[in-house]
Amino acid sequence: MTPSLKDRLMNFARRSYDGLRRLPELPAETFHPWRIESKRRLAALKDTHKGERCFVVGNGPSLKNTDLSKLENDFCIGMNRIFLAADELGFSPDILVCVNDLVVEQSVEEFSNLQMPKFFAWRARKWLKMDPWMHFLYTSYTSPKFSKDVRGRVWEGATVTNVCLQLAYHLGFSVVILIGVDHSFATKGKPNTTIQSQGDDPNHFSAAYFGKGFRWQLPDLETSELGYRMARQAYEESGRRVLDATVGGRLDIFEKVDYESLF
Repeated sequence: MTPSLKDRLMNFARRSYDGLRRLPELPAETFHPWRIESKRRLAALKDTHKGERCFVVGNGPSLKNTDLSKLENDFCIGMNRIFLAADELGFSPDILVCVNDLVVEQSVEEFSNLQMPKFFAWRARKWLKMDPWMHFLYTSYTSPKFSKDVRGRVWEGATVTNVCLQLAYHLGFSVVILIGVDHSFATKGKPNTTIQSQGDDPNHFSAAYFGKGFRWQLPDLETSELGYRMARQAYEESGRRVLDATVGGRLDIFEKVDYESLF
């Protein structure tokens, strides 16, 4: 359906307003030495995995029912507090992505000590320093888009999984397989509301993931799905695919495949 003139004008006004809001960020995003170095590193990574497959590993409870030992020979992109899986599930990803301020603020020590390629929102520079493993991404909450080159602005799409899909495209992967992306939460409430955990975490693979006292934001599944649809379109238009092998996952945007059949 072709957008009406009114819709086009509203979208233009919204994009213009969002652009004006980002103006104060542009000098540092453009000229700060950490961003300059990040963009250099990101340029070096462009299409380095062209034609290969990778797994984007979410943090849902289904990971406990997924044989992660099968991933030994595959490239894996992890997110947020996936480092807890090293001890609990015997799994560590090849790279880590995190764009949520609350997660960064409360996991500074763990993230600082990680010696693997890691990708954080530019806002995270308030807590994290540049190191040999760091890549700062210029992410935003507004103006939905799918970025095929993550040296520029990257829309977060209400979930770090959408950022991972954009990064995987940048790296050149032709097949991206989701696991642990359950797309369902036991904790209910208004999307994006910040709450404090009162006990063990029922929404992730580890009870300690957002354990007692941890502050986190309730998911915005509707906006996440908007990002997923944009990702699917971008991948399909370039002859690539995103598959969903999450055990028992409720996401219905991508083609479903049986996890065991992939090996």
